[in-house]
Amino acid sequence: MSEALPYPYQTLPAAVQHAGRTWPAAQALVDGEVRLSFSELLAAAERAARAFMAAGLEPGDRVGVWAPNIWEWVVAACGLQAAGGVLVPLNTRFKGSEAGYVLRRSGARILCTVSDFLDTDYVELLRKSNGGPGSDRPVADLEELERVVVLRGSAAAGTESWEQFLATAGGTPAADLDARRDAITRDDLCDILFTSGTTGNPKGVMTSHEQALRATRGWIDCVTLRAGDRYLIINPFFHAFGYRSGWLACVLSGATALPQLVFDVPEVLRRVSEERISVLPGPPTIYQSILAHPDRGKHDLSSLRVGVTGAAAIPTALVRRIFDELGFEVLVTGYALTESSAAATMCRPGDDPETIATTSGRAVPGVEIRVVDESNQPLPPDTPGEIVLRGYNVMKGYFEDPGATAEAIDADGWLHTGDVGTLDARGYVKITDRLKDMVIVGGFNAYPAEIENTLTRREEIQHVAVIGMPDERMGEVPVAFVVLRPGAELDEAALVAWSRQEMANYKVPRRVIFLDEMPLTPSGKVQKFRLRELAGGVEASG
Repeated sequence: MSEALPYPYQTLPAAVQHAGRTWPAAQALVDGEVRLSFSELLAAAERAARAFMAAGLEPGDRVGVWAPNIWEWVVAACGLQAAGGVLVPLNTRFKGSEAGYVLRRSGARILCTVSDFLDTDYVELLRKSNGGPGSDRPVADLEELERVVVLRGSAAAGTESWEQFLATAGGTPAADLDARRDAITRDDLCDILFTSGTTGNPKGVMTSHEQALRATRGWIDCVTLRAGDRYLIINPFFHAFGYRSGWLACVLSGATALPQLVFDVPEVLRRVSEERISVLPGPPTIYQSILAHPDRGKHDLSSLRVGVTGAAAIPTALVRRIFDELGFEVLVTGYALTESSAAATMCRPGDDPETIATTSGRAVPGVEIRVVDESNQPLPPDTPGEIVLRGYNVMKGYFEDPGATAEAIDADGWLHTGDVGTLDARGYVKITDRLKDMVIVGGFNAYPAEIENTLTRREEIQHVAVIGMPDERMGEVPVAFVVLRPGAELDEAALVAWSRQEMANYKVPRRVIFLDEMPLTPSGKVQKFRLRELAGGVEASG
């Protein structure tokens, strides 16, 4: 048995217990009129755990959570993990077919969702794309999904409300929950986060309790999160940042989590002032929007202390304005992948504005980082190559996909990120390109191969290639190049409208450029540099 983790808990459920006992009266969650103390969060999580056990959840079973940033998300996650379950978050921007793929691929037995968010009924959306309601199960084409629990909104036939679900908790004795929770080890899976790849199909990244705890504790130390902080969580809970570096970080540090449903500048300004928010992470666009808002001066923002950004380049001038005009004491940037337990590199408090703006920081404790050539040999400082990582943070693997796991992690344990960057003499990383061609759209990762696979379902399309192009507001946006089959007719408006029905909106191409033929290498690969030149030419002439 390896040495115990240096914390008074070894698993996420034990950490929730610790928080409930260490800061019993302190606020843990604030969501509208709901204000839960840490002791109340623990009690709510335990009740949910007993309901999951009454529903037949066994250790290692997967549970999907498809909902926005609401307090019930946190309680459901803490409850299912205490019952030995594995959390599978689903992107709230998913269409029904995308959510169905993740649920089917993970073998989720239970789904916790909502029936009314931004005029979307997720149950109806899921059923519409997956065979409708089943005669003996909630969704006809999802054979392993046994229950759909509606956290908020009306519960349609074949589903149950959160209140109905929780009412079954009495069927599980508290002693049974204690035994189940105590049996969880730090090496057990705590979650499977699905991330897309160049093959086009999302892959489930498996993370253990130990990895999640160590990564989150490292993040807490880097950003100086502490008990008494009030953290407005704008990053979505389905993402590792909003989940682990969001509400879980609050549980581990004694800070208060205040979920934000959608990013709205006036609402954020109001909440910062009224709730005395001290921690406000987000992509650069969030800070730019706040700085540019005409009513900023009408709100007291003096409580702001910590900012964390990333997912897109940030100008040095913006870093200076965040310190000078918004009054932040700490602002850090970082770099990580879902496959690296959302931990890799971070700046540190005290780094100068230029370092914060032009680098993604240095390796967090317990993590090694290298930049290597095509032969996997380390390169000298400031020489571009592929970024590789090694340490406790490297995922346990892709769920039920040993082939993809072997491609990502080499024999020496190095995770190959597919990202191109440089490492300076101080150990600070700069991301310069992406081998995987990933497009970061307003902080969301969009993968060309996945978008291309969806577009090729249109019978009019013979060949399609997607690239990212710079966008002033979103950072980057997808642009699709299409070659039609002989005699086929399809215009840009029709394809974009269809795409909005078939994929999350951040994946939808903002432009469609039709070509007579695709520029290819002699071996038949698309020359994406030529597509970027063509896109630039279209923009210039348009």
